[in-house]
Amino acid sequence: MTFQLKKENIKAYWILTRMHKPIGSLLLLWPMYWALWIASEGQPDGLVFIVFTLGVVLMRSAGCVINDYADRQVDPHVSRTKDRPIASGQVKPSEALQLFFVLITVSAMLVLLMNTLTIWLSWGAVLLASLYPYMKRHTHLPQVFLGMAFGWAVPMVFAAQLGNVPIIAWLVFIATVIWAVIYDTMYAMVDREDDLKIGVKSTAVLFGELDKVFIGLFQLLFFAALILIGQKVELGMVYYIAVFIAFLFALYHQFLIKDREPSKCMAAFLNNNWLGLVVFIGIAADYAAKSLVH
Repeated sequence: MTFQLKKENIKAYWILTRMHKPIGSLLLLWPMYWALWIASEGQPDGLVFIVFTLGVVLMRSAGCVINDYADRQVDPHVSRTKDRPIASGQVKPSEALQLFFVLITVSAMLVLLMNTLTIWLSWGAVLLASLYPYMKRHTHLPQVFLGMAFGWAVPMVFAAQLGNVPIIAWLVFIATVIWAVIYDTMYAMVDREDDLKIGVKSTAVLFGELDKVFIGLFQLLFFAALILIGQKVELGMVYYIAVFIAFLFALYHQFLIKDREPSKCMAAFLNNNWLGLVVFIGIAADYAAKSLVH
């Protein structure tokens, strides 16, 4: 079947790629921007910035499409997802696969503008994006795989900016994975009851009654990683003020999830966008302040 964007299906394709819900792209973009500003010491290459901003949005959309394709038998049984385009029959599974390959192809064309190391690393992004949707069937740790998929832009952007992937890149990657486990566990808490009924696995199911405790432990690990990153690249007081503000956001998230109400767990998940933004502002502002001094 030839892929055709039928006029009457454009809205369904838009929804399938989650373009109407930019939160996923933002949660991907912030760690990539953390990495880019650190790799460039606050002076990112313009082409790298554009390519990775567009690439992150496209790869996130591709991930959403392949996720819904993988969940096409599950989504109709979950209240929050039963109206998604494939689950509701608005988009055929074959069309979704074609859309996935179109998005991957456009992303590949963008990455070809980068150096050889970045191109080779991009295969890791495709592999992780393709594997993640199936992890919830075979492991209780799909959130870890999501974090790896979301965080793979970190070593890639270091490679694009510097031509190599230093140890600090992997520290930022680890921080990104931990952060993803935190916010996606909050997200999984929304669907936990449905997931238990249909046998879908997640960290929210795995942690059970200890979910808030584990989220708190991961939050402590995340902030320890942020402090270590600041020390390794010699960031200053502006950055640490931002990290402290981000910590206050994390406390607020614990307050939101304290009763495990689905709507408030979703609110905590969404609010992580502001945490990521604050960390980025801290990094960017710190480098900007240093450039003014020098």
